[in-house]
Amino acid sequence: MILPVCGMDPSLANWGMAEGRFNLATGFLDDVVLTVASTKKNKSKQIRTNSDDLQRAHDLATSVFEVGMRNKVIFVECPVGSQSADGMKAYGIVIGVLGSLRANGIQIIEVTAAEVKKSLSGNPLATKAEMIKAGVSHYPQANWPLYRGRINSGIAEHMADSLGAIHAGVNTPVFQNVMRIFAEVN
Repeated sequence: MILPVCGMDPSLANWGMAEGRFNLATGFLDDVVLTVASTKKNKSKQIRTNSDDLQRAHDLATSVFEVGMRNKVIFVECPVGSQSADGMKAYGIVIGVLGSLRANGIQIIEVTAAEVKKSLSGNPLATKAEMIKAGVSHYPQANWPLYRGRINSGIAEHMADSLGAIHAGVNTPVFQNVMRIFAEVN
């Protein structure tokens, strides 16, 4: 059985998403499509900060829900907080969007950053460059963003992490139970 899945590396500025078709029998992920939903802070003094935050949350939710609705399972590298007020605001928006997905019946399986890094690169302390290299190695045919013939690492790092979320997520006990349910239904 083929299961449409998505990995997400959520953030307010660059929310990475990797979609693919996971073969339950073979354990392979095919037809990988990589995207990043990006938002930028409006620097206009005419726009209130809270209005800008709400618009950015709306823009993210629109993109994330569109992807979430077409996949059966979402694997998410869930953020864990922040050390600044702006970071905490971004964290709150991200958690709110993820909670809304779950509230609308979209299955979310949480994974940690260390699990994401280890599952894709083999190193729980992998750098961004190592994650991109591992992602390209596993999925060279994916639509990696190019700039002047080279991979645009500023965008690709979010895509690589979202791929790592899938790799980590399929090994979780929660997903193993989901696989059993899908196998019994079909």
